[in-house]
Amino acid sequence: MKASIRMKSLLLAIPSKFNRLSFVGLLTLLVAVRALAGPAAPEAATGFAAKAAVESRHQMIITATPLSSQAGMAMLARGGSAIDAAIAAQAMLGLTEPQSSGIGGGAFLVYFDGRRVATFDGRETAPAAARPDRFLNAEGQALDFYRAVVGGRSVGVPGVLAMLSLAHKRYGRLPWAMLFQPAISQAERGFPISPRLYGLLAGERFLARSEPAKSYFYRADGSPKPIGTMLKNPAYAATLRLIARRGPAAFYRGELARDIVAAVDRAAGSPGDMTLADLRNYRAIEREPVCGSYRDYRLCGMGPPSSGGVAVLQMLKVLERFPLASYAPQSVDAVHLFSEAGRLAFADRGKYLADPDFVRVPTQALLDPAYLAGRSQLIDPLKSMGKAQPGTLPGQPVAWGADSAVELPCTSQLTIVDRFGHALSMTTTIEDQFGSRIMVPGRGFLLNNQLTDFSFNPVDQGQPVANRVEGGKRPRSAMAPMLVFDAEGKLYAIAGSPGGSAIINYVAQTLIGMLDWHLDPQQAVSLPHYGSRNGPTELEAGRDLDQLAPLLAARGHQIEQTDLTSGLAALARSRSGWVGGADPRREGMVLGN
Repeated sequence: MKASIRMKSLLLAIPSKFNRLSFVGLLTLLVAVRALAGPAAPEAATGFAAKAAVESRHQMIITATPLSSQAGMAMLARGGSAIDAAIAAQAMLGLTEPQSSGIGGGAFLVYFDGRRVATFDGRETAPAAARPDRFLNAEGQALDFYRAVVGGRSVGVPGVLAMLSLAHKRYGRLPWAMLFQPAISQAERGFPISPRLYGLLAGERFLARSEPAKSYFYRADGSPKPIGTMLKNPAYAATLRLIARRGPAAFYRGELARDIVAAVDRAAGSPGDMTLADLRNYRAIEREPVCGSYRDYRLCGMGPPSSGGVAVLQMLKVLERFPLASYAPQSVDAVHLFSEAGRLAFADRGKYLADPDFVRVPTQALLDPAYLAGRSQLIDPLKSMGKAQPGTLPGQPVAWGADSAVELPCTSQLTIVDRFGHALSMTTTIEDQFGSRIMVPGRGFLLNNQLTDFSFNPVDQGQPVANRVEGGKRPRSAMAPMLVFDAEGKLYAIAGSPGGSAIINYVAQTLIGMLDWHLDPQQAVSLPHYGSRNGPTELEAGRDLDQLAPLLAARGHQIEQTDLTSGLAALARSRSGWVGGADPRREGMVLGN
């Protein structure tokens, strides 16, 4: 039995038994988990707690913590827009879910204003001094992942605040300063350490190596502060108060910018090279959405430098010729076909997708219906293709090398619809669990390690890799915030998830669950996960998929049972309004009115 499966079986006990366990008993359980699992896999699984769908007539918000959902709902209740709610929720997430996102990271936002879809790119950028060999050692070999992650070398220029400001100027209804008040007040009062945050701190190897993170999260003996401990963060409150008063310029210029640069450049063991000019020159970008059809629906998502929108649309389109509605969600046929579609999409993703400001990305060619029809014919209903090869695109002038980025499952998802019929899907991240592990002294927030989403190897078999490190470039992402419209053009559903490169599979599966199997959003996000990222066929451990393993193996699949820690948030139109679901694998909450 794999360690990940043994860990999952122990962690599954936490939600149902938590009220009956003493703190000592819970600590013992977590220590046992760590002993079984070895080094924690970012962002690690911490259990599965069943949730019920939530219905609402006018507006709805889904985020990863109850306090962030409450902060966003408070803005909606005041007549705010979906973007107002997202800003309030993001500020609170930086406090209550610091392992996943925050103002030290980046995000992608897909927004519907009632007439058109707009997408905003708040992805981090590499410092101007960054070079393609950034993550190679003296022998020209790729660094160990955590040697690359921990410290200043991995930190990209944060983009989420610039992106939110750009969207707020167009779609905000409430004053900018008002949106930060819930998080400011909560940071001053403190918030209770949740079971999930505690579990992640217990398995974390690097965060306690430096201040101020060590004193903030851990006790003097090195153990995490217990569940329920009220964490006060006056430094974060002061930072948000400055940003509320002066706008995002307070982050990208002045004393706060100098503190960020100093924290990056003085990181012990792995200093970075970010400059004040890198922060000052950062710009969020409004980009064209990528859209495509699936059966009677139109779907729109984020284009490059995110690969998520393209890959999800590719997967759905190559599956369109199969009668998925006639297969049970956990049938061998459904798992086989879905996994084969993933192989094709991930093969193209690894070859062609990167920052379009640096690389000619053939987005339209990758989504061309004729091209995808041909790719679909590579799927044999009864036999796995094994490792898929990227497609050949007409007119594509450069033969890019294969990407070698290491992408691990962290990040956070916000899904919101307001009373005006405006809606958004926003995926936000600091990349790895607790990012670079750098907490800016005196400022109360963590910095990302987003640059490790670049390919560590800049060249593959003599060919340049599209997603190689370059100064000012944005690393490729798998984030896949999506909007779905029905045959009449009305907004029908919204979805998105954290989860590293597996985001693509999580979102595609959820959309199939709602569109083909007619599941409500809660049922769809609760489905056992499966799929392939052009490697083994992954089955979510502990979710009753074991019986499929021999059936899939007989079709040529290499099987891996593992934790698949999504954080899905999805909502859909109902007869009376909206219905929403939050992933049972995390602590998210759906609120509506």
